[in-house]
Amino acid sequence: MATSANPTRDDFAALLEQTLGDADGFEGRVVKGTVTAIENDLAVIDVGLKSEGRVPLREFAMPGQKADLKVGDEVEVYVDRVENVHGEAMLSRDRARREAAWDLLEAEFAKGSRVEGVIFGRVKGGFTVDLNGAVAFLPGSQVDIRPVRDVTPLMDIPQPFQILKMDRKRGNIVVSRRAILEETRAEQRSGLIMSLAENQVIDGVVKNITDYGAFVDLGGIDGLLHVTDLSYKRVNHPSEVLNIGDTVRVQIIRINKDTQRISLGMKQLESDPWDAVAAKYPIGAKLSGRVTNITEYGAFVELEPGIEGLVHVSEMSWTKKNVHPGKIVSTSQEVDVVVLEVDAEKRRVSLGLKQAQANPWEKFAAEHPVGSVVEGEVKNATEFGLFIGLDNDVDGMVHMSDIAWGVSGEDALNLHRKGEMVKVVVLDIDPEKERISLGMKQLERGGVPTPATADAGSRLQKNAIVTVTVLEVRDAGLEVQAGDGGPTGFIKRTDLGRDRDEQRPERFQVGQKFDALVTGFDRSKKPTFSVKAMQIAEEKEAVAQYGSSDSGASLGDILGEALKARTEKTK
Repeated sequence: MATSANPTRDDFAALLEQTLGDADGFEGRVVKGTVTAIENDLAVIDVGLKSEGRVPLREFAMPGQKADLKVGDEVEVYVDRVENVHGEAMLSRDRARREAAWDLLEAEFAKGSRVEGVIFGRVKGGFTVDLNGAVAFLPGSQVDIRPVRDVTPLMDIPQPFQILKMDRKRGNIVVSRRAILEETRAEQRSGLIMSLAENQVIDGVVKNITDYGAFVDLGGIDGLLHVTDLSYKRVNHPSEVLNIGDTVRVQIIRINKDTQRISLGMKQLESDPWDAVAAKYPIGAKLSGRVTNITEYGAFVELEPGIEGLVHVSEMSWTKKNVHPGKIVSTSQEVDVVVLEVDAEKRRVSLGLKQAQANPWEKFAAEHPVGSVVEGEVKNATEFGLFIGLDNDVDGMVHMSDIAWGVSGEDALNLHRKGEMVKVVVLDIDPEKERISLGMKQLERGGVPTPATADAGSRLQKNAIVTVTVLEVRDAGLEVQAGDGGPTGFIKRTDLGRDRDEQRPERFQVGQKFDALVTGFDRSKKPTFSVKAMQIAEEKEAVAQYGSSDSGASLGDILGEALKARTEKTK
């Protein structure tokens, strides 16, 4: 029989159950306890269990701060285990704060409210944030509106965050500091925009420079200062006028309160040089300027800062047609121009470059009147004549009818080749239409043909039969002269007759006269003759006139009749 002095095994089990029965419900719960002592960096806490627990003091402070704790303070802790191997309770202040923080954060996340936290560590891709016990992840892109190189000044400082996502089962919380800044900035922008007005003049600081302009901070809101509004003069890039950090005075041109965009201008604070442009630059005035820009259709010339005129490609040169303006002028070149037209409303000034130079057509007319003989180079051949390069880079044209006497069409054009130097006579000049008419045949001996020089002129045409006089007998043929004092030409050996016996040059004597057919002209305009071609042509003509051999007449009879008729005609 068991007594109080001699308890049994069951009595011990009952006593243990009585002692620890309620303690089993402590594990995994947040309970209140009292600080009974502070030993070094540990706080001794009594939560009503058989033994006390010890918790590091750092768990009672925010990162980077000291714990404000003293004996007698009542705190909440999380019970991991009622008793460890040393018989002490396993307590955690961090777990208690985390559990409490999750409950609070879920409520704030549901309302979309901001929460306060402290950045205390770095992890891959971002940073860790203590939200009063709960650890959240802050992505690097969510730290600030603009990329931040050094986050050290932002660490260990309580500041607001916006919860983007949270999952209690996985223990994941994602927060953003950037969202808070953007929201605050939007509020500031809205308030600042309401205080601004168009045409208002305000000071700002250049924050960024791009190819198309500069962004100016107006005290919490940025405005765009477009490159075209920097100055009345041409500005190729904003960096020519501004630097980042410069304080500038600008005028508000436009405000779009819906998009919160502000357009700024600097040139609007200057006097407009176009106001007096019409009086300052009368039509016909000759001026000097600097080439600022070259395009396919012309070149822009700066007359003064803010005033530019366009020299159209057609007004750049008297003689150079259909060439790119860049081959006539270059950027930054100083040039003389003449004002052709002024339109102050459209801010346009038309200039002429060639008008500031002497007109080469008028100069040529003054130096070479009609009838003058000049020398030039064959520049080009067209279907109607030859273009000859003359002095002062002007061209004149020799019509194909004025190339040589008795020669027309392609035969006349083929008498000369490109690059050949020739002498021509000036027939007509029209400086206004930029035309010079020239002639070549007018320089030939005898000029315009007369009856006395008929054989050398009007009758000396291709396929014409003329009387020639032998001037020289050569092995290759005969050098002959047409008519009396007409042009000289050559008859090749093979053209002296149809038969081989007739093709012997030695059967002719100097001074002997005979008929030959004009077959053409060489490049020096000298005619070429052929007796053989004349005989063939006469035979064809005789056959056509007197009938073919099929009619009963022999070829000899036919030729005899033709020769008889030709002799009578000659007499």
